Amino acid sequence: MDILVATGKLAEGTVRKAVDTKAHIIVLDMDIAAFITPRKLQEAIKKQDPHKNYDIIFVPGLVSGDFSKVEQDLGSKIYLGPKHAYDLGYVLDFVGKIEFSAKVPACELLADVRKKLALAKVEQIENACEPLMYLKDLKLGGGSRMKVLAEIVDATGMESSALEKKILAFVSRGADMIDLGASLNATPDDVERTIRIARKVTALPISIDTLEPALLTRAIETGVDLVLSLDNNNLDEIGPLAVLAEIPVVVIPDSCEGLDSLVKNIEKAKELGIRKIIADPVLDPIGHGIACSIARYYEFQKLFPRIPVFFGAGNVTELLDVDSPGVNATLCGIATDLGASILFTPEYSNKTQGSISELKVASQMMILATERQSSPKDLGIDLMILKEKRRRTDANMPDKYTEAKERRMWKTDPAGSVRIGIMPDEERTGEGLIVAEHETSTIVGTNAREVLDTLMEMELVSTLEHAGYLGRELKKAEIALKFNRSYAQDDEF
Repeated sequence: MDILVATGKLAEGTVRKAVDTKAHIIVLDMDIAAFITPRKLQEAIKKQDPHKNYDIIFVPGLVSGDFSKVEQDLGSKIYLGPKHAYDLGYVLDFVGKIEFSAKVPACELLADVRKKLALAKVEQIENACEPLMYLKDLKLGGGSRMKVLAEIVDATGMESSALEKKILAFVSRGADMIDLGASLNATPDDVERTIRIARKVTALPISIDTLEPALLTRAIETGVDLVLSLDNNNLDEIGPLAVLAEIPVVVIPDSCEGLDSLVKNIEKAKELGIRKIIADPVLDPIGHGIACSIARYYEFQKLFPRIPVFFGAGNVTELLDVDSPGVNATLCGIATDLGASILFTPEYSNKTQGSISELKVASQMMILATERQSSPKDLGIDLMILKEKRRRTDANMPDKYTEAKERRMWKTDPAGSVRIGIMPDEERTGEGLIVAEHETSTIVGTNAREVLDTLMEMELVSTLEHAGYLGRELKKAEIALKFNRSYAQDDEF
């Protein structure tokens, strides 16, 4: 298949390096490739090789214009390539495998394609595996994807509508199971009410999180799907109830004790007749023995390879002032090596918001990496949020330039002031909203461009200075929404 890649003078070097021998290259007589027009492309091709017929012509992903007439004249398919020249090599590998677009840049098209393929592979692996245990219809262990158990802290003390909203939010973020945390002063009636509310809004497995026998008893009677947690202090009372109800239990070591205590409690649970046991060797926070706890997980997995393992990732992220995506991905990789089946997070503090979806994506990455016997990279899905895999081309310092200076004087726009705020998407099901309030109107939108365009169209901005200022602030608001941060006008991030 004959392929031609069109570019400009400035990107020529990058294009030639990326394309190598995969395609022919035509360099138009212009510096910036994004300014290529249908007429200029046709003229350049006829000038360079008027008798050559190409099957596919890729133009830069950022060009605008209708190339359909040029397609007819040249007898070639013309598609948008990637936005950035360094992605051309990767894009060309998909020629003949997918249908490219004249409207959607190839890099965006392939991102969606690769993600769909990756997620389909995850589902295929999940369907084919034989789990160690079923929790309702949910597979645990046995080569299945690690499942995310999301805890609602102090769920028993929450008002009904607030609890419903929190459960739905956790479900929308990708939780596989919902854990209902019991407050210190919770009563059995509180536990029953909380479980019934959860049952109304989700079909996902529900667990109760407490050591109190009276609360665990009522939870089992109400029909909870999983009990957290049993140790030597409550096993004798709760164990027989769990046997009768045929529900799984999470067994932990006694307070401040280690692997020997966990093993004894598991043996005791088996003696009581509990058939479905999940073990929690307890992951300790950084600074409080995390290395020893990881070793404990490792030793336990060697002793009991057929028992699903509970991995409390939230024990680390909640007590670490570091952005959570990378931490959750690393913990997920460690959990994979340790044979974990459940990833636990409360997503409680502001800094750990997003941990549910991060652990879900990380668990998908790890099952793909395990299947491929590779590192978790180049999978089609990733957790790269702030940093980038490939850096865009930097600008060159010109010989002549004017040094930028901030204006000291500020003149109020005669059209009036605009107050900017954001309304985050609490459920993370879509996009949050930017709110721009003028004394005469309020504009609401999902991105900076549409809000500013609307302000300009409604003639609520009348000076270049004000338009520039609003553009900066609106973009900050958009970035705050994207990264789930708070926003205050005129504040730095």
